[in-house]
Formats: sequence, C-alpha cells, structure tokens
Amino acid sequence: MTQKEKLLLFILACINFTHIIDFMIMMPLGPQLIKIFDISPRQFGFIVSAYGLSAGISGFLSAFFVDNYDRKKVVLFAYTGFVAGTVACAFAPTFEILILTRTIAGTFGGLIGSQVLSIVADTFEYERRATAMGFITTAFSLASVVGIPSGLYLASHFGWHSPFLVLGVLGIVVIFLISRFVPVLDKHLRNKQHKQNPFEAITNIAKNPNQLRALSLSTIIMLGHFSIIPYISPTLVSNVGYSQDNIFLIYFVGGLLTIFSAPMVGKLADRKGKYPVFVTFAILSMLPIFLITNMFSGELWIVLIIAGIFFVFSNGRLIPTQAIISNVVTPQQRGSFMAINSSVQLLAQAIATNIGGFIIHKTPSGFIENYPYVGYFSMLMIFFSIFIAKTVKSITQ
Repeated sequence: MTQKEKLLLFILACINFTHIIDFMIMMPLGPQLIKIFDISPRQFGFIVSAYGLSAGISGFLSAFFVDNYDRKKVVLFAYTGFVAGTVACAFAPTFEILILTRTIAGTFGGLIGSQVLSIVADTFEYERRATAMGFITTAFSLASVVGIPSGLYLASHFGWHSPFLVLGVLGIVVIFLISRFVPVLDKHLRNKQHKQNPFEAITNIAKNPNQLRALSLSTIIMLGHFSIIPYISPTLVSNVGYSQDNIFLIYFVGGLLTIFSAPMVGKLADRKGKYPVFVTFAILSMLPIFLITNMFSGELWIVLIIAGIFFVFSNGRLIPTQAIISNVVTPQQRGSFMAINSSVQLLAQAIATNIGGFIIHKTPSGFIENYPYVGYFSMLMIFFSIFIAKTVKSITQ
C-alpha cells in the first residue's frame, strides 16, 4: 500500500469516525434523553430512526446524479452539510426539534457512507479491497473506544448538547483535510462512454437480479442488526440494573477489541474468501445476540464480555459483506449503486429501529418487556442473510 493510499484511507476513516459517532452517540444517550424529554422508549426510537429515514431518502435521490461528478466534490458537499446539521442538533430545545435537526443531519449524512465505499472500491482492486474495508472499519472501533466514552463524559458533565458541539469542531478539521489532501477522484468519469440518464441507475438495478440480491442482503443484515442495537442501553439499565455511568464501557471494550479484529478479518476475507468468512461470523454473531436480549445479570464483567463478543462477531460479518456488495457493479455505475445500497441500509435501519420499538413495551414500573422477541427476530434475519449472500456473485471489473 502506497503512502498516498494510506493518507486517503486515513482521511476516509476520519470521515467515518465523526459520521459514526454522530449516529452512535444517540443510542447510549437513550436513558438520559428519555428522562430529560420525558418520552417513551418508542419515542426515543423515533429520534434514532429520523436520521436513518432521511439519510435513506437522500441517499436514494443521490443515485440519480453522483456518478456524474468527481467523488471528492460530492463527499465535500455532503460532509459540510452533515457538520452543519450536527451542530444544529446541539441547540435543539425540544423532542420535536431534535427530530428535525437529526433529519437535517441525516439528509446530508445519507450521501457520505456510500461515497466513502465507492472511493475505496475505485482505488483498491477486489483482491485488496477487504483489507482496505477493514482499515476503514476501524473508524467504528475508534468511535466506540474514544468517541462514545468522551461523548458520554461530556454529556454527563456539560449537558447532552456538548457532544454535538465538539463533533462540529472536529468536522471542520476534517473538511480542511478533505479539501487539502484528497485528490481529484474522477476515474469513473474518464472511462465513461456517455452521460448517464438520471433514471438509468434505477433501471440498471431493476434489470439485474444479482444487484437486487445484493441490495436484499444489505436490507436483511440491517434489519437483524438495528432491531436490537438502539435498545441495548435502555434495557440494561431498566431490566438488569446495569449502571448508567458504565454504559460507555460497553462501547469502549467492544471498540477496543474490534480495533484489532477488523484488520485481521479483512485480511482473512481476502485470503480465504469473502463468503466463507461472512458465514462464519454470521453464525457466531447469533450467540451474543441471544445473550444480550436475554441478559440475566447486570454484573459489569458479564455485560462487558458479552458486549465484546457481540462487537467482534457483528463487525466480522459486515467487513466481507461490504466487499461482496461493492463488486456487483462496474466502476462507472458504482457511485449510483452504492448510494442506493446505502439508502436501502439506512431505510432498513430506520424500519428495524421501529420494529424493535413496537415489539418492546415499558411497564409502569420501568421494566422493558419483550426484548427477547426482538432478539429472535434479529437472529432470524441473520440466518436468512447467509442464504442470500450465497447467491450474490462478483463480476469481472
């Protein structure tokens, strides 16, 4: 890997780092926001899903134009709007306005993830792509280790608004890095035979069963993952007596473990094959899903062990999945397809969050019921994803 490739991956990881913290910080803030705004777990689910729903819609619409522009310009535009929306979240005085500001952040954030993956796929050939994806994925780990604990510390000492303000400052630094050090990324434009019709991206996917299966894979995995994620913290605090002050440790330990596991999973997927590695981690991830949704103790060491296993196995199935999905289209169509893929994922996240919110129920005593059923639904989705992934085929680039 050259120095220029390493610098590019570093900046992309910085983009993902701040982007992921912005999304993830809402979930551990759940118990605090539920109390401050006097809302139910279901209403909190609306806050979380507002970002995913708006990001999904904007990501879908972006598919009509992103492949007609330099990827650097698209990322710079989207990230600047995302930072502005994040800062706006810090000044939301009510539950309703917080949903509105999360919608603004999501509208721009919906363009970011797909473009980062498109840049990686354009820059790294398929044989090295999972390794590059593994490096990018460490941003999630660092967000868990550094970002979430720091955000929760700021929220507990300076109010829940403060993490969003700090993210805004970090975002300004990243904007400078993008504008100064990311090169022009227009290879897909130079190789283009004609200017794509705005609706061509949709018709290309509709006529391609392989691409439809890839989108189905994204959907099923997100349904399984995000039906349980937003409710881990509220359920641990309400049901098993886990200390709210120790919520950050879940993300710290899980993120610390995936810092080491993510690059290894990427290299393993490149050597042994993306699908076999995906299947292995998909099956393994069902165990911690069952344990988390049927948690029997609030003891710190038990919770941290189960959460750590959950992070490693869940992250392990996502890395080969991203590599598989990125290789079902040509570079000329990749930006549009990855935008639609990101849109599908984000919409699935929003749907999954609301599925979990409608299944669980908070009793007058504060106990959250039916979380185990959410876990069974999650495991069923992961099980289905194994069979769908088998049908997704890589194409010759």
